[in-house]
Amino acid sequence: MDAIALNPTVDPIAMPALLEFTSRAAAKVASLIEEEGNPALKLRLYVTGGGCSGFQYGFAFDDQIAEDDTTVVTEGVALVVDAMSQQYLLGAQVDYEEGLEGSRFVIHNPNAQSTCGCGSSFSV
Repeated sequence: MDAIALNPTVDPIAMPALLEFTSRAAAKVASLIEEEGNPALKLRLYVTGGGCSGFQYGFAFDDQIAEDDTTVVTEGVALVVDAMSQQYLLGAQVDYEEGLEGSRFVIHNPNAQSTCGCGSSFSV
């Protein structure tokens, strides 16, 4: 079951989904958390300035959630997004793909006007 925990002052019915955290991505994060041996960890997704196209995505494990963070929970695994990054991720999907070229987390972002070949840089 998927759930989005929002700041209580925000009406979740009137607001479009911040992002989708797929079951494949949640399963991979769960296995990585198990390897780390700390069940309190959450996956933090953030956007920073830089990269080939102006902005880039980043991932990090975190055991803290700030008051203005948004948490998306899929199959018991939490994905946390800070308030600044939320504006760039509205409607995005976080997935995990495995293929001949390897495996990686992929962000399908409808807000990205262009992306770079590296797969982690975009412009809005």
